[in-house]
Amino acid sequence: MLGLKDLSCTFDVSAPFLTRLISRLPKQEVKAVSGVSFGVRRGETLALVGESGCGKSTLARLLAGLYKPTAGSIDFEGFVEKSSGSPDFERDIAGRLNMIFQDPYASLNPRMRIADIIAEPLETLHPDWTKEAVEKRVRESAELVRLPESALAKFPHQFSGGQRQRISIARALAARPEFLICDEPTSALDVSVQAQVLNLMKELQLEFGITYLFISHNLAVVHHMSDRVGVMYLGKLVELASRDDLFRNPKHPYSRMLLDAIPHLKETGKARTPVQGEVPSPLNPPSGCAFHPRCPRATEICRTTPPQFKGIDIVPGSAAPGSETARYCACHHPL
Repeated sequence: MLGLKDLSCTFDVSAPFLTRLISRLPKQEVKAVSGVSFGVRRGETLALVGESGCGKSTLARLLAGLYKPTAGSIDFEGFVEKSSGSPDFERDIAGRLNMIFQDPYASLNPRMRIADIIAEPLETLHPDWTKEAVEKRVRESAELVRLPESALAKFPHQFSGGQRQRISIARALAARPEFLICDEPTSALDVSVQAQVLNLMKELQLEFGITYLFISHNLAVVHHMSDRVGVMYLGKLVELASRDDLFRNPKHPYSRMLLDAIPHLKETGKARTPVQGEVPSPLNPPSGCAFHPRCPRATEICRTTPPQFKGIDIVPGSAAPGSETARYCACHHPL
């Protein structure tokens, strides 16, 4: 349904021109996303995980059209967005792809009533709809996320974080999208409220056949929600595998480090293995493999040559690229 090919996004973070001229400073750029390629099948949930600053949210905003790619392309069922610009791309996918943002306190306009917040995308996408049709869809969307009709006349400040996130989901569902980008939709919520929102999202997926790109720090949430998991590090995808394969037998040392940091009830008292070191600065990334300063398996080739993101453990004829059983890893010495 969605395919990314060598997608990159670079931001200019240089000092102002006059300051650079006087101080003779070089131009500085950050590669927030660097050469990412993967596909998402209709009806599945692909999760992206990684530490803060690895490019997950930038990738989400690229797919939502909030940022423009510097290089590479996005293919949404034949409609292609390229770095050179595709003027019709946003019009062609309007309403079919939507996004749920991370912070329910920042993503809702505090001056708008809930009914107007949910109706806004409908009025933009369907200017020919009657007022009655819009109001009917607003009520249906609120009902889907279990918001009472009395809530539609209220303002966002009158709701808790979990209720606000339900409003965000209702707004995203109003246009009946086929693909939803979920940028850490439960990270700002209490654990009990997280469970309610996640179960609601799974129910909606079963009912409407929605495809999810799910971004999260929480590996327990990822295990609950995903069919496949991609691991990102410093703007690059370093591993892509089915959920069970990744959690049972990760191939990239970074994936192994993330999983080793998860506490287990059956191993109470056992010392946990923390994720070693710090993420390098994206302004000055390491040469070769970006993970080599923190990797216990690093050798000279890791310090000099970037690894290719390629298929591993694929028996010819048994797993086509992109299938559920195919797995990919960018490592010179996979586990």
